[in-house]
Amino acid sequence: MDYSDIIGLPHHVSATRKPMSLRDRAAQFAPFAALNGYEDAITETARNTSDYPELSVWQMQELSRKLAYAMSFADPPEIDITYFVPDKLKSGGAYVTLRAAIKKVDACLNTLTFTDKTQIALTAVCDINGEIFSEIDL
Repeated sequence: MDYSDIIGLPHHVSATRKPMSLRDRAAQFAPFAALNGYEDAITETARNTSDYPELSVWQMQELSRKLAYAMSFADPPEIDITYFVPDKLKSGGAYVTLRAAIKKVDACLNTLTFTDKTQIALTAVCDINGEIFSEIDL
């Protein structure tokens, strides 16, 4: 194409508006992100999760004995229960420790219910500790 008809024309400058600074012109393009969600993906990948615990038969028997002993009290004492919570976004999860008194063990639903109405699956329990266990030999 031949642009000879417009090459010599003067550049238009508005009489009513002052020219935009180079900094303001550049700022128009700053919000552009070529890779939307990239930072979120990097953060999610960097987040650590733990593997689901594989308990031995001996460890499961010890947990069962501790649970039975804790439930033998007329007024169940507070104990520390460590259990596994699966991650909703990727494989693995996290270990959570709850300090509470057990209200009910439901063998049919395979759940523990605490006095604060928290419920967890028995299969998620990894460890049970508390002062009451220092008195006896399990």
